[in-house]
Amino acid sequence: MQDIYDIVKNIEGIYDSNTSFQVLKDFERVIDELDIYVYKNWEDGELCEGPTIERHWVTCCFMWDRANMPDPMGGQRLLDYDCKVSYSKSYVIKPRKIREPGDIRPGSKKGKLDKHPIWVVKIQMPKKLIADIYTGYIESNFIDPTETPAVTPDAGAQPAEDAAAATEAPEAAV
Repeated sequence: MQDIYDIVKNIEGIYDSNTSFQVLKDFERVIDELDIYVYKNWEDGELCEGPTIERHWVTCCFMWDRANMPDPMGGQRLLDYDCKVSYSKSYVIKPRKIREPGDIRPGSKKGKLDKHPIWVVKIQMPKKLIADIYTGYIESNFIDPTETPAVTPDAGAQPAEDAAAATEAPEAAV
């Protein structure tokens, strides 16, 4: 069972740690490069745990509303790249919006806690896959500074100031 408070603490920890934030970006890059987001509801997932960094694996857990289960074919695609994917039903505890006096917890000014049904998808991704995708990403955006530019300047070109001065001079002579 998940708790909103724990999820918020996890996200705060990610923002406080450059390593966790970088690993999470690399994890998402792999999911994006493998085109998992084309499958139904995969783009709606929210991080609830992780990234947990181990020697050979990075693990993240994402949650969806029970009515919006992510398409299992996206998980199947991850299995083809040696990832481990598991689905489980769970609940997330959220405070109720206070609309009437009955919505308040006894002895406090906070809303009652409700259980909302969710799907939790745990993805264990090999670090090697993350490194391979990252290397390909860097290589595809790499431009060698020693290469000559694709467009070479025209030898007959002259600066705009010289061109303007040349066109003004004949007009003055007339």
